[in-house]
Amino acid sequence: MADEKSKGGNKNAAETVVIKKYANRRLYNTRTSAYVTLEDLATMVREGVDFVVYDAKTNDDLTRQILTQIIFEEESRGEALLPVQFLRQLIGFYGGQMQGVLPSYLEMSLANFGRQQEQFASQLSRAFGTGAGASLMEDAARANIAMFERAMQMFPGFGYARAEPTEARVEPAPSAETAEKTPDALDEMRRQMDEMRRQIDSLAGAKPK
Repeated sequence: MADEKSKGGNKNAAETVVIKKYANRRLYNTRTSAYVTLEDLATMVREGVDFVVYDAKTNDDLTRQILTQIIFEEESRGEALLPVQFLRQLIGFYGGQMQGVLPSYLEMSLANFGRQQEQFASQLSRAFGTGAGASLMEDAARANIAMFERAMQMFPGFGYARAEPTEARVEPAPSAETAEKTPDALDEMRRQMDEMRRQIDSLAGAKPK
């Protein structure tokens, strides 16, 4: 399917492949005039081919549904990328106040990780066993935390100040009104971010000098 790759990274309407889904659940590639499977679509994603999926009868956009099915197929065959705890937390965000924030954060984080992927591969291979690899992962974790904080600050009421060291932090007693207004999910996320920072700081302190 190399001939279907988007050239120069441009993904405009002319380059987007249209897939039709029929009532018998078969998927039809209108560009190649051939039926395809979920595995074929997964290969297209990996090759950078942009596509949309429409219901052949109603013309409803089924792209999100099909991509989710691809993830399910990949996870069910043992190539798991999504930790169970992550899936539990993700489900918990549906219908909550964080639902409007999380998609943008995940999209930015994955885009950032994708840009760093090749750099990780080369640098980690050179730094294997030297302690520098831990430094790279530490930097990436810090970058993702900072990105999340910037995303949170874009929404009124969700600004999150970086936690100070335990010995220097003075926490005022929250009022009853403030406690009632703070979403449980947001409190849990803040707690986890603090824990991530403590682990990163511990990793940094344990690196060989």
